[in-house]
Amino acid sequence: MREAIKAYVDLTRLHFFFVWPTLLCAGLFLAFQFYGGFSWLLVLKVALIGFFGFEAGLVLNDIVDWKLDRKDVEFDKLTKYWRVFGKRPISQGLISQQRALLLFALFVGVATTLVLTLSFPQSMYLFGIMVTCYCLEVFYQIKKRAQSFPVAQLIGRIDFTLFPVAGYLCLASPNVNALLFAFFFYPLAQAHLGVNDIVDVANDQVKDLKTIPILYGMKGTAYWILLFSVIHIVAAIFFFNVLSTVTIAGFALGFVLVSIGNYRILKGKSADAGIKALPMFHVAMLIYAISLILGYVI
Repeated sequence: MREAIKAYVDLTRLHFFFVWPTLLCAGLFLAFQFYGGFSWLLVLKVALIGFFGFEAGLVLNDIVDWKLDRKDVEFDKLTKYWRVFGKRPISQGLISQQRALLLFALFVGVATTLVLTLSFPQSMYLFGIMVTCYCLEVFYQIKKRAQSFPVAQLIGRIDFTLFPVAGYLCLASPNVNALLFAFFFYPLAQAHLGVNDIVDVANDQVKDLKTIPILYGMKGTAYWILLFSVIHIVAAIFFFNVLSTVTIAGFALGFVLVSIGNYRILKGKSADAGIKALPMFHVAMLIYAISLILGYVI
């Protein structure tokens, strides 16, 4: 029983459980800022949608990649960062594909049920985004196996971009604020992906995946991360006129962390440098989300 629990904790990356609801709620609280209508029940619904919806995506990731994951040669960097017990449960035979599929279906079912309790047309916005994100996740995992240009990365990671925007659309309708939110978050998702790829380069080489380091080398990936980090910070400037002072202060702190992460990567251009920088990007994302929530609360 204990080993089974550990396997499911690794499959769901459960130690990051609080991040997904926070990201989705960040968008919701941005919507509260413009539309009002604060409700604890709505916050609870959105938090649960964020948890079950994102967890389903993580399980789907492992289902699609289970054969390739058998080829992993390193478990001491990215695997242990994302999985507290350092296991890839499906590829290592700890959880069967059938049980993983059942868990995916359960998570999707719960998330869908909660989404359908939202007002119309917000429920349809969320359902459409959820289906789109799962399709993009599968596209990303498959397309990066054979490409000469990073189409998988540029298109596939729209799924992560849509996730916090979905929180905004739980209350609001698509408008310029949602567009600015997406424009702010998309380059950060690309920079974050580049950091992940640097850390996991040894495994990607064995799997013959066409990730950014494989296509452009470690130096090229460092510049990829820098480019999208700069675009991310510039995009935030256009976002500032709809944000509170508290949120802008939080964003400034996030920019500092992203800059530190870039410095470490540019200096090291290695997997070790990437694993030291990755928490900087993750904490920055969390600070952005919390500052958007506080922007409404304070």
